[in-house]
Amino acid sequence: MDSDLEHLDLVDLISERHLLLRRITEELWNDSSDIYISNSEWFIMARIYKKQPAISYVSKNVDISRQATHKFIKRLESQGLVEVMNVKNNKKEKCIKLTPLGEEYYEKNEALKASLEKKIADKIGEKQVAFLKDLLKSDWGVEA
Repeated sequence: MDSDLEHLDLVDLISERHLLLRRITEELWNDSSDIYISNSEWFIMARIYKKQPAISYVSKNVDISRQATHKFIKRLESQGLVEVMNVKNNKKEKCIKLTPLGEEYYEKNEALKASLEKKIADKIGEKQVAFLKDLLKSDWGVEA
């Protein structure tokens, strides 16, 4: 086991591994693409993939400030990855969807993450990865 991780509690271990995996996936993407997309932007894209949610819904469900969410959405829109549209019968609300390019990039990024997962499974075993995923999906009996 990595000596830096040896004395960490569960919360910090999960956090360290999460940061490591996010950094690796960000580097994999940015090494293979001419468009930089931050982890926060990927998080937003994941919430809207194959959907057309209201921007307010996205803001509430990404754990990023409303102001920052709007900034990221503007950046994604300027890169041609999302489209912001009016909601029918509501002049105030806007909804968002991925453009065809946004969907293509999202799916390519999912493939990069799948290859990283395979690499991890090759190292620790497919059963261990499946077990870990089941543990992370299970009800832990804790809520914020």
